Amino acid sequence: MLDAFAVLLCLTALLAFINERFVRLPATVGVALGGMLLALLLGLLSLLGVKAPANVLGGLLTHLDFSKFVLNGVLSLLLFAGALGLDTRQILAQWRSILSLALVGTLLSTALIGVSSWWLLNALGLPIPLGGALLFGSLISPTDPVAVLDKIKQYALPARSEALIAGESLFNDGVGVVLYLTLLGVVAAVPGAHGAGEGLGGAVLLFGREALGGALFGVVLGGLGALALRQIEQEGVETLIMLALAVGGYAAATALGLSGPIAMVLAGLCLSEVKSRVFGGSSVEHIRSFWHTIDQVINMLLFTFVGLDVLLLRPSGLEVGVGALLVGVVLAARLLSVALPLRVLRRREGYGRYTVRLLTWGGLRGAIAISLALGLPESSYRETIITVTYIIVLFTILVQGLSIGPLVQRAVTASREPPGGTGELLAEGPVADPLEP
Repeated sequence: MLDAFAVLLCLTALLAFINERFVRLPATVGVALGGMLLALLLGLLSLLGVKAPANVLGGLLTHLDFSKFVLNGVLSLLLFAGALGLDTRQILAQWRSILSLALVGTLLSTALIGVSSWWLLNALGLPIPLGGALLFGSLISPTDPVAVLDKIKQYALPARSEALIAGESLFNDGVGVVLYLTLLGVVAAVPGAHGAGEGLGGAVLLFGREALGGALFGVVLGGLGALALRQIEQEGVETLIMLALAVGGYAAATALGLSGPIAMVLAGLCLSEVKSRVFGGSSVEHIRSFWHTIDQVINMLLFTFVGLDVLLLRPSGLEVGVGALLVGVVLAARLLSVALPLRVLRRREGYGRYTVRLLTWGGLRGAIAISLALGLPESSYRETIITVTYIIVLFTILVQGLSIGPLVQRAVTASREPPGGTGELLAEGPVADPLEP
């Protein structure tokens, strides 16, 4: 395990250096692209008879176990760090939109992708049951805009926009994981999984218990953390307490049958709200810098892993073709799952024409989708789901991630225009402009 992690860390550092020194892409996009190119190079060498490098690296990646590395390892830190960096008041001001997108949008996207992929895969000769297709829909629906947020921050995007994008992503990650685990037990009937043996009513109760229970547990964790941090001033101890809160709190929530991801988001938001009162001036900057660095380093590690894992794929031509078709299905489902909830809320929240476009094209998929796919039990369709998940994730990172800049720039320009112009991205109050996908 240590050897595998050391290799991953060194490769990530090398790829990040090359990207920062010569390529200058957003860090997560750059290391993912570099990892993929390295994997393809090693695959080419294998075809030429030089198999040792690919075999060694493939063995190390398998030993590290990406699914456990994410879901039982670094996910708690990522979600906690992401929530801690948000403006809690902006999140609360947009709670209807964020929860609608995270809950209604994720459920709608899961259904749309699940039914569409079920029909498409069976029609093209890759048989999959409806339950398996819904599992695929649940794991590919949560977005991971980490790569695009770095790009967005290069522009003066309104605070409400950043809060909506980041808040929706953090919450739909939590909702998506809960939905996946529920479907894994109920639909796939996996022994010992969440909800195994439960009917539809039991699944709904389980989903509600995990989601609401995780949220309440996260608020309690955040409150206890704030009380403890008020009593001390030593920066190292403050950091240690917050690390324990993230890692230990996630483990405790999971052991109690609650949603660890949702608990971490709420705990981070609670501490973000009080950090100016809990920490002194220098401590606030230290804490912000520490968690920002943790967030960046972990995400670069994960996106390097995503790129390198191409080495482990053995896709058929049919699976690659289906994966390319499903890219369009996922984009269409994302568009509908964003546009429909926001259309209902547009008069109250005041969203302009670029909101749906930015949320749709900025809805990247990443490490969580791949880790959930790799965590599927053995079945006749497991490898197909893993392959198409990789194709979709790589498309969103490399194509959407690299092309989001011009869209963000146009959105920022539109947000500075007075009402009645070409349309605001996110206005400060209700606007008359219709929401345009």
